[in-house]
Amino acid sequence: MTFLDQLHAAADQNQSMLCVGLDPEPSRFPAGVARDADGIHDFCARIVEATADLVIAFKPQIAYFAAHRAEPQLERLMAHMRAVAPRVPVILDAKRGDIGSTAEQYAREAFERYGADAVTLSPFMGFDSVEPYLRHEGKGAFLLCRTSNPGGDDLQNQRLAGVAGEPRLYEHVARLAQGPWNLNGQLGLVVGATYPQEIERVRALAPTLPLLIPGVGAQGGDAAATVRAGLRADGPIIVNSSRAILYASGGADFAEAARAAALATRAALNAAR
Repeated sequence: MTFLDQLHAAADQNQSMLCVGLDPEPSRFPAGVARDADGIHDFCARIVEATADLVIAFKPQIAYFAAHRAEPQLERLMAHMRAVAPRVPVILDAKRGDIGSTAEQYAREAFERYGADAVTLSPFMGFDSVEPYLRHEGKGAFLLCRTSNPGGDDLQNQRLAGVAGEPRLYEHVARLAQGPWNLNGQLGLVVGATYPQEIERVRALAPTLPLLIPGVGAQGGDAAATVRAGLRADGPIIVNSSRAILYASGGADFAEAARAAALATRAALNAAR
């Protein structure tokens, strides 16, 4: 089963466009959860168990594990997600971007060590920084296109004088991903929820690609505007929320509160279909 097959299956099974981002910050863990590498695993595992039937995907952010020497715990968590939610794809948020043999090693890390179904990548170094990931049959790769951070304007929103029509950089990335770079139908794009008009522009340029859309929840992205701008019958969206779900409660009921927040977010997204 390819990543896209998994995505569609999870969307149908869980009636969801919601992705829960796993960005564990030990300083925010409730009392009773250890603030170490094992606590990171245990906290995330509880969130996964509480939301497994509500999501289209999970998205662990590798930096939150690596910074606490919790890579082995991330491996355990990936196995746990397979057991608890075998039909829900996992996107490893790594934002890698290198070429040649280094990219090959990063691809092995994502797909072989961690067993991810897809990974986020920076396309800044060009197609040869993306191609090694596409050698892994059935796996997905999401290219950073129009991100939510204010500094995204520094490069992504600049016009390319040397390209016909002088598109903005993010528009050029969208065209490449929809067209010549998408050799085996494995590519998707990352577009921030705080720019709904630009989600709509990316969707026009990449009508069938899956869009990974972070920024709903704590970052202020509007769920209804996001769905209207990005969802198409043949173009799925994966709307990520992290902190608003993970830290819905600072008490012992954190998993139950996370489930309630996920239910509310899923309902808001579905209401905008």
